[in-house]
Parts: sequence; structure tokens; C-alpha cells
Amino acid sequence: MTAELSLKSSYITLARGAGRLADGVGLSAWLDRRRDGSRAAHWLRSLTAIHDLDGLVALDVPWWTYDAIDEVRAFLAARPAARVFEFGSGASTIWLARRAAEVTSVEHHRGWHARMVDQLSFAEDLAPVTLRLVEPDAVAVEAPLYRSEKAGERHSTFRAYASAIGDEPDARYDLVVIDGRARGACLEHAIPQLAPGGLIVFDNTGRARYRRAIERSGLDARRLAGLTPSLPYSDETTLLTQTF
Repeated sequence: MTAELSLKSSYITLARGAGRLADGVGLSAWLDRRRDGSRAAHWLRSLTAIHDLDGLVALDVPWWTYDAIDEVRAFLAARPAARVFEFGSGASTIWLARRAAEVTSVEHHRGWHARMVDQLSFAEDLAPVTLRLVEPDAVAVEAPLYRSEKAGERHSTFRAYASAIGDEPDARYDLVVIDGRARGACLEHAIPQLAPGGLIVFDNTGRARYRRAIERSGLDARRLAGLTPSLPYSDETTLLTQTF
């Protein structure tokens, strides 16, 4: 895992350096002029924005596959009064708040929550956003469902985080985004809160544990693999709907 983190850090450093070079020679400006009309130009421009909140917000994209972004954009355009619940905040929070009627987002990391509060404070033309800090359980629960498999968090559980969507039992959400911790648990808690005709966005579903959670859910699943902003490789986002 140390080698993996080192490789990831090295790539980010390389990408940031390439971004400065692209800025210097005018390539970034050239891609900016073309990105709205060209997915390839947008993706190339985004490669220097990996793990860069400001960069992804400026590019106006969440960190899902482009095909999923297109589908969710159309879904929200058809539902101007959409209520959104999001597990895991980031550039997607801003993107959603530019297109939905209201967004509630839960974040488990105190430092990132503070960063998002700052980001939201100066973002313009957003729907109301409720950003909640729900940290790991003070006392770990035994149920494996709530345990994180993220490196460095494997002794933490997230029952309060996953169940936060049900804090208002009668609330129903048109769109639920699952892109944080204990995603299988988040999915189980999200299903009862999904509005009729609603949509769940489950990210990074190339991972086996997430696919197993989706299979257990009984929901209809459309796996959308392909280019993803800022990533030099293909990823997968799955869209879930209820079976009637």
C-alpha cells in the first residue's frame, strides 16, 4: 500500500508540473477554448486537475465518468425541483447545486468539510446546500456493513454517516450520490429514501465489493465505464433505479 500511495503521489506531482508547463506554452488556454464542444479537449484539460478541487470546480464536472455525467445532467434538467442527497462532498457538490433545487451532502473528514465550507462560501448561482459533518462512529459498531475498507480507516465504522440520509424519515430524494465511505451501507440506507422515479449514482463500481453491494440491492443497474475527468485511465460509475 505504501508503494501504491507513493506512485499516486508521484503521478499527482507530475500532473501538476505538466499543468504549469501547459499554462506556460498556452496549451491550457487552447484547450479551454475547445472544452465545451469537445469531450477529448475537456478530458485532456482535466488531466492536470487530479485531486484539485478548484480545478474541477472551474471545469464544472463531478468526478464520475463522462457518460454518467451526461445522464445525470439530463435527469436533473427534466426535474428542476430535484432534491439531492450526497455521500461524500467535493466538486460534485458544486456541480449538483448548479442544477438541482437543493443539495444535502454528508462529509466524514473534518478537514475536507472545512475546505468545502470555504468553497461553498464564494461559489455563485447555487441552490441551497446543507453540508453536514458526520465523522466516524465514536464507538465502532460490530456490523461489517459499516466498516470502511479504505487504507488507514479499516478500524473505523460509519453507521451514523450511512444512516444520515434517514434523519428525516419522511424525506424523499430524487437523486442520491454514493461516493464516500461504507458505500454498501449507504446504498442500503438510501433505497427507502429514494423518491419514485429516483436515481442513485454509485461511483467507482469497478471495485468488486461495490459490485457485490449493487447485486444485493435488487436495483436495476446501468454500468457506465469510460473516460473520467482528471483520470488517465478508464473508470466506472453505475446508475441505479428501482425495479417495479
